Amino acid sequence: KVHVLEDPLALSLLAKLCSKETVQPHINRLVAALYRQMVSTVIAAEMPTRIVTVPTRMIDHTPRAVWQGKIVDPRIRVAVVCLARAGIFPSQVTYDFLNEILEPTGVRQDHMLMNRLTDAAGHVSGAAIQGAKIGGSVDGVTLLIPDPMGATGTTITTVLEHYRQHVPGRPAQAIALNLI
Repeated sequence: KVHVLEDPLALSLLAKLCSKETVQPHINRLVAALYRQMVSTVIAAEMPTRIVTVPTRMIDHTPRAVWQGKIVDPRIRVAVVCLARAGIFPSQVTYDFLNEILEPTGVRQDHMLMNRLTDAAGHVSGAAIQGAKIGGSVDGVTLLIPDPMGATGTTITTVLEHYRQHVPGRPAQAIALNLI
């Protein structure tokens, strides 16, 4: 259930992002481009679709001027989990992009303030949630977790465990989006 994207364009952008010569505002531009591309891939692969018929601008000239095709179902409900740990920018990019594609009433942004836990020797031993603002039940909602951390396993499991224990409902799916 892990999809590793090996797209040459994305890898080119990621290489620029990782370069020590890359500074602001280019860092945010590259992160935004990478997350929009990743979210596009997730939407195309994981979100439900439906067939629509849309009258085109040519309808005044040709009564049958319509476009018909399969689109992402704009009625799906998504919660973007904003992790205030390594940076909230990826979740904001994801949230804004989804609001362009889906009906905004079905898109929400949940927030979690997290920090790393360390053991007596100073080694990272886990992650802890210091506070959370969740917008309600997750029943049937797709959770998208744009995690800006590279070492992400404990963060994601901590987030999912928090939803299981403290938030009513069962999500349709939970998808982590990571730049690694």
